[in-house]
Amino acid sequence: MRRPRPPIPPHLRYNLWLGPAAYRPYHPTYLPANWRRWWDFGGGTLGDMGCHLIDLAFWALELRHPTRVAAEGPPVHPQTAPLWMRARWDFPARRGGTGRLLDPVDLHWHDGGKLPPQMESGEIPPRGMGVLFVGQEGSLFADYGGWQLYPEEKFADFTPPDPWIPDSLGHYEEWVHACKTRQASSCNFDYAGALTETVLLGNVAYRCGSAFEWDAARLRASDAGAQQLVRREYREGWEI
Repeated sequence: MRRPRPPIPPHLRYNLWLGPAAYRPYHPTYLPANWRRWWDFGGGTLGDMGCHLIDLAFWALELRHPTRVAAEGPPVHPQTAPLWMRARWDFPARRGGTGRLLDPVDLHWHDGGKLPPQMESGEIPPRGMGVLFVGQEGSLFADYGGWQLYPEEKFADFTPPDPWIPDSLGHYEEWVHACKTRQASSCNFDYAGALTETVLLGNVAYRCGSAFEWDAARLRASDAGAQQLVRREYREGWEI
């Protein structure tokens, strides 16, 4: 029989949890999930929920890398994320998976009680957490549980097309399937990397206080303050 491994001492566990972030004394306020509010550990509401919600727009509109990023919110705190924020990403025209040229897209983010202008004006009733697609003929609100077209009376007789995107096998099942078959999962690293990069750039624009152009191929921002936030300084012993 293998001998059981001795437990890791609490101070070493905390050091591992900190990872490359600058050392700071432990405080219980970080738990259970408040750590997400600190820039050293997380990315606030956008960093927490952005990849879950913006995924719908990324998937449906075949987005990849923005070319311009802007954000606004309350005065920037050096340690913690804001209580509300708005962000905007400009995506260029691009070739879709079928080779069709897709139009440029403006992607907007609202959190902390802020709403899209269509909901603030009453044009569309406020909804819970989700994604609002705004088109020339109407709007589509969608979340992971359903969807609704607006104006409702205009689309009362609308018949949706048959689903053409296959259902996911499930988070864990997709991972196992990819390991066994070498087939890409629906949210593989190539897809998730561009999505996560977009989310983090929203935080960069907010923290530097300036909109900037983004060169994804070179990982370069047109604003010097933004560029300083693109890469972090790792704690000694955690350098790459």
